[in-house]
Amino acid sequence: MDQTLYFRLLLIAVCSLSECIQRRYHYINMIKNWTEAESYCREKYTDLATVHNINDMKELMNTVNKDNVHVWIGLKNTSTHKWKWSLGDPVNYTNWGNGQPNYQTNCAFMKNGNQHHMECDTKLSFICYNDSSKGYIIETSNKTWREAQSFCRQYHTDLTSVRNQTENEDIQNIINNTDKSVWIGLFRDSWEWSDNSDSAFRNWMSAEPNNNGGPSKDCTEVKMSSRGQWNDAGCHHSSTFVCHEDKLVLIKQNLSWTEALIHCRQNHVDLVSVDSEEIQRWVTGVVQNASTAEVWLGLRHSCTVGIWFWVSGEIVCYEKWAEGHETAVENCETVTRSGAVQSGGDHRWIRLPETERRNFICTRYD
Repeated sequence: MDQTLYFRLLLIAVCSLSECIQRRYHYINMIKNWTEAESYCREKYTDLATVHNINDMKELMNTVNKDNVHVWIGLKNTSTHKWKWSLGDPVNYTNWGNGQPNYQTNCAFMKNGNQHHMECDTKLSFICYNDSSKGYIIETSNKTWREAQSFCRQYHTDLTSVRNQTENEDIQNIINNTDKSVWIGLFRDSWEWSDNSDSAFRNWMSAEPNNNGGPSKDCTEVKMSSRGQWNDAGCHHSSTFVCHEDKLVLIKQNLSWTEALIHCRQNHVDLVSVDSEEIQRWVTGVVQNASTAEVWLGLRHSCTVGIWFWVSGEIVCYEKWAEGHETAVENCETVTRSGAVQSGGDHRWIRLPETERRNFICTRYD
């Protein structure tokens, strides 16, 4: 077998083996109010803990590993209500019915291909999304929006998002074009994360948040004795807390690709390797603050075997190339090419000569 072909097949065989953790949590066994805890986390780590999904929640609980404490996390009430997807997807597409929304209720259902809002305590059928099968599951039992969310998280992944017209049509086909109303994962609240993350993950205890027992309970504590569920609490109270340390850090220095690689390896761990859609989402989250139009990734072209690879050693399995960049033929005699991500638009990858000077993204830990 041709050596180049053999090398490609060998690398493709291990494409599905990589795993990653987005952030590390640090339990701080010190007593501070919420604002003091936020300041401490920003000084020592990244910020007060943000939780993006149920796996993050499990990791946070394992980090604390105490049954009898409550701990601050970075979720705080604001005066502005926004629509969000339970799965955490950005709300870039909606298909509201006539006269919708009127901003009087906070949960959304789907009927006849349109979105409508309703009191969250109404009992309806619902649509779950399963990340393992990449499929939708209709549940015909009637539950409140919160009960439906809990069911989907326990048995599948979450209540479904509807991110575009194609998904809208797919879900309506599952409802079989009837007039049935089903909960979807769209909800509205006024809670935001300290690090300005767009995470819409919530893990409230039953009937929370309730702002009961004033003064205003605008901060969030995790109750370890309640299986890690959340409660709203007055920010002036003192408690232990959890910080998070993001895996990725944007460096706003303009360096060549090789200089960026050296900087990351000397000061952090490495230039970032984007070998999954999940890591691409992390990159998207940090790259928007860049001062250059493109930002270096740990992506390199090998003239020897004619492939693109990551500095972590992985072949490029997951791809997010800009149009024309994926199929471009490299001229190895004139310039060595490396990969960068666009800091604007839909954050696709492009090829650049390695001597170009750009911002770059490092990983803080393996």
